[in-house]
Amino acid sequence: MKLLKNATIYAPQYLGKKDLLLASDKIVLIDDDLSAYQNHQEIECYDLSDKTIVPGYIDNHVHITGGGMEQGYNSRVIESFLSAFTTCGVTSVVGLLGTDGITRSMESLIAKAKALKMECLSVYTLCGSYAYPPMTLTDDIEKDILMIDEVIGVKCAMSDHRSSNITSSQLIEIGSKAYRAGMLSNKAGIVTIHMGDGKKGLEPLFEALDNCDLPARVFLPTHMLRNDKLIKEGQKLISLGGNIDCTISDKEDMEKLLSIINDDSIDHISISSDAFGSMPKFDKDGNCIGLTYANCSYLHQTIKYLANNIGLEKALKLLTVNPARILKLSNKGKIMAGYDSDLLVLDSKLDIESVLLRGKWAINDHKIMLKGKFE
Repeated sequence: MKLLKNATIYAPQYLGKKDLLLASDKIVLIDDDLSAYQNHQEIECYDLSDKTIVPGYIDNHVHITGGGMEQGYNSRVIESFLSAFTTCGVTSVVGLLGTDGITRSMESLIAKAKALKMECLSVYTLCGSYAYPPMTLTDDIEKDILMIDEVIGVKCAMSDHRSSNITSSQLIEIGSKAYRAGMLSNKAGIVTIHMGDGKKGLEPLFEALDNCDLPARVFLPTHMLRNDKLIKEGQKLISLGGNIDCTISDKEDMEKLLSIINDDSIDHISISSDAFGSMPKFDKDGNCIGLTYANCSYLHQTIKYLANNIGLEKALKLLTVNPARILKLSNKGKIMAGYDSDLLVLDSKLDIESVLLRGKWAINDHKIMLKGKFE
């Protein structure tokens, strides 16, 4: 057990100075003073005066098996590893496939998810990739979501020259299966939609919503800061009760994100990294002329940037309570008794000093304590 004393708590709502008692992987107690527990022989006590504790970050779009291959076999991105997440404050991820759904299979995705879970990371996955029909392990979206613990939804791609040019009818079919499976399994049943720069933008999704009874929240388009058209369409989707996800990869993305945050939108926006996904550059003819890959580093930078503009409490929503609600992760995203003890300890400059991963120190005073097997 661990007793964390005298820290300022953002849960993400501001709670002031509190003590936290952790047992195994859960938060047990939160109170003004839990000193009565500090001399118990089974409790490790840590004085975190002048520190701030916030919930661990939920990155809902990660290529845990690596992405890429837009330039052939030797352009496959490396697989993810534990400390790449924890050093950036990420304690939960949603793993998925990208352009390559063949050599990066559902089998390898689930295996990688299980491996990272053994290393204490909380990992969920989506079936599907850029291709239609979606890649599955059981040959059925509903069965994957219902029968495979890690699978909470499905991914597809739209308005991208690498996609299968998915139609509104196909979106309705995918959404209906995911929604129904979500109800049966008590999971999110979410449809994450990779958005490219294609001219149709979100038009197929709006057409689908006009012609079915599915709630807008079933669909989560991502990479929504790509261009002004997508940003405006994202605001329209929010007005319909939907949510959008914004990939953050540079300072310009942070500025675009800040421009769309207001009292009406802030509870409908999440941010993600696209970590270990490829970042290709294409010429006007669709030829790949350059390739690198994403990482999680801009997530915490974004929280600090937003904290200076809208306050830490509001900024934290985008990586904690919002993705937890959208993904239906009932024990994540908050500092509350009974919730998982995924916590970040921040210093006076709001830099990450320590990370608790399901109650274990993954990072302690800037030192990496937990590493993946082959790090």
